[in-house]
Amino acid sequence: MFRLISFIFLFGSILHFPNDKNEQPIQTEDEAIIIETNGEPKKHKEYIETYYPAIKVVQVYEKIFTGLALKAHPDKLQPIGQLEFVKNIHPVKTYQLSPELKETMVRIKQESLENNTSYTGKGVKIAVIDTGIDYKHPDLKANYKGGYDLVDLDSDPMETGVKEGIPTSHGTHVAGIIGANGHIKGVAPDADIYAYRALGPGGVGTSIQVIAAIEHAIKDDVDIINLSLGNTVNGPDYPTSQAVNKAVELGKLVVIANGNSGPQSWTVGAPATASKAIAVGAYQPATKTPYLYYWKEKKTIPLQLLLNSPPWNLNKSYPVIHTTLQEEIQLHGKIALIPRGDRSFYDLAKQAEQNGAVAVLIYNNEPGPFQGALQGNERINIPVASLSQQIGEWLKETTTQDNLWLETQYQTYSEQITPFSSRGPVTVNWQIKPNIVAPGKGIVSTVPNGYAAYDGTSMAAPFISGVLALMKEAHPNWTNEQIQNALLTNARPLLTHRKRHINPSLQGNGLVQVDKAIDAQTIIYEPYLAFGKTDEPNFRKQQTITIENKTNKPKTYSFIIPKKERGVRFQLPKAFILQGGEKKQLTLKLNLQSLLVKEGIHEGYIQLKEGEEIYHLPYMFIHKTADYPKTSGFEFTLKPFDTDTFLYRLYVTSKEVEEVNITLYDADSLIFKQHLLTIKPVRQGINKGQLNRQKIKKPGLYRALITLRLTDGTYENSETEVYITP
Repeated sequence: MFRLISFIFLFGSILHFPNDKNEQPIQTEDEAIIIETNGEPKKHKEYIETYYPAIKVVQVYEKIFTGLALKAHPDKLQPIGQLEFVKNIHPVKTYQLSPELKETMVRIKQESLENNTSYTGKGVKIAVIDTGIDYKHPDLKANYKGGYDLVDLDSDPMETGVKEGIPTSHGTHVAGIIGANGHIKGVAPDADIYAYRALGPGGVGTSIQVIAAIEHAIKDDVDIINLSLGNTVNGPDYPTSQAVNKAVELGKLVVIANGNSGPQSWTVGAPATASKAIAVGAYQPATKTPYLYYWKEKKTIPLQLLLNSPPWNLNKSYPVIHTTLQEEIQLHGKIALIPRGDRSFYDLAKQAEQNGAVAVLIYNNEPGPFQGALQGNERINIPVASLSQQIGEWLKETTTQDNLWLETQYQTYSEQITPFSSRGPVTVNWQIKPNIVAPGKGIVSTVPNGYAAYDGTSMAAPFISGVLALMKEAHPNWTNEQIQNALLTNARPLLTHRKRHINPSLQGNGLVQVDKAIDAQTIIYEPYLAFGKTDEPNFRKQQTITIENKTNKPKTYSFIIPKKERGVRFQLPKAFILQGGEKKQLTLKLNLQSLLVKEGIHEGYIQLKEGEEIYHLPYMFIHKTADYPKTSGFEFTLKPFDTDTFLYRLYVTSKEVEEVNITLYDADSLIFKQHLLTIKPVRQGINKGQLNRQKIKKPGLYRALITLRLTDGTYENSETEVYITP
């Protein structure tokens, strides 16, 4: 039976930036597919080339999965499904618009991406598995070293252009955060960037393309793989998660965006659920963000500073003058309001400054906001911000009717995990995710034709990939295990406004500390304690960790007894000394008295003290039950080369589910339409099957109600949208 692997979505929320209008669509009548095979794929390649010469075998896969990439006219590909060695067929041109790709106005000033160390990531190879990249961008072209396009099955991983479908820019933005080296600098500006276009028009593709891209990256012998993408399936054994774990076993560091489905718990999705990878949540720094206020109408106006603008530090009201700067005008002590046009932002700002302006507002000449940059030889000394066309036209109209004075006010934000950042833990194995957090709000980076500010865990993940590159350059003899665990050991857990630790299911080990990670004095291997789920009356569980002293001097370590919780007792090792370079294995024990412990998730940090340093080990256990999703990731798609058969897949996270019923309702009126299918028996993990079109009353968009019958006789419901292809 053939199946489709789920859609993969980008984890970034973006401020729109126009793409290259000169890109031309690729014209071809051939269709590209990836097939999974049983047995040795090289032998199957020879068989297809011998008996089906019209089919071109483009790639052979045998490290992460066994399969072939094929290209041919659709008529020539149809017989492939009948071959005995073909296990699954995956068309690689099935896309839908990602729900993450929504225009947003970024109001939070970006966390600086400046690298304050002496390292630049030189000689480190980083794979960006994404929408491709604009490798012609002036800030990326020097570091781009190659890659592959898993959408078109060729060696040109360029972003999707306007005429090829829904345009993309996500991969270019991710690549810039890692290794831009031009007008802006990435975290590792001398790293080698390899691009793998696994997601096509609209930024969406299938899991098999992502898995195939991982294999290409391994073949190209990259050091680090960045995956700023994922789906909604919260399970550790999903195919992309398994592929990621395999890549780690093959010697790669893998960094994955945790997802943008927060702030609810249990929202992390595959492949960030992979136990051996680094899943990254999004952090928002403490900021004091300026905005303009018009007191007569009590209207606030958000500001988006242009890249390279001085900070907006005005502290009183100033008059606003509208001007095109085509006429002589005195702007002393005024804010210049200027329409966007043919002149560069730098030229407009420089002339306004020379005419005496205290600040510049440039409003768009088309709907929506924009992100620009000041690029010139001399420094601009006044703040320059962009406005949307709507706000700019309103201000222009107001200046003609009244003396317009605008006051600068400030909104203060404390540092926090962004609300959109997906939360853990992982179902089934109850692992702590994310592992770490990094800046993910208002991050300015490269996009085709320029620069833009994006939000998302997609932006946090490449920050970590860049930091890993610095660490690999700094410590060429360290193992990947040492590098990954030094990164996590030296993170800083964030606090609430009440000075309590934010839960590990939001931040893992905490906020990345670049300098401390590079200069790690201590490494705790696997510095997180997932004790699992228990229903036992008296539960006892132990976890083993290894601690390494990376200095050449002895160090004394001692655990700080955690705050007491009713019915919960930790048994921690006594104080100990590690000589320089010494490693020691330790056992930490958890004892529960079930009747005294509340049901649900219990989490916090165990602290290890060494001198003035305190290291934090996140811990978690689930007592009896928790409100976790028992299903996720329902898919319903047409079988390849078959218009009469649908394939379905549903991931079930709990052994308590004994029957699943799925019914369809009208997406608008919610009127019952039909019972779609029943799954029984149910297995924990992926449940799949097929359904004949005759059993479907009418194609279209539906609201699907998924009803679970549990082993205790109770029922649980969830909803999702299902589109049935005509």
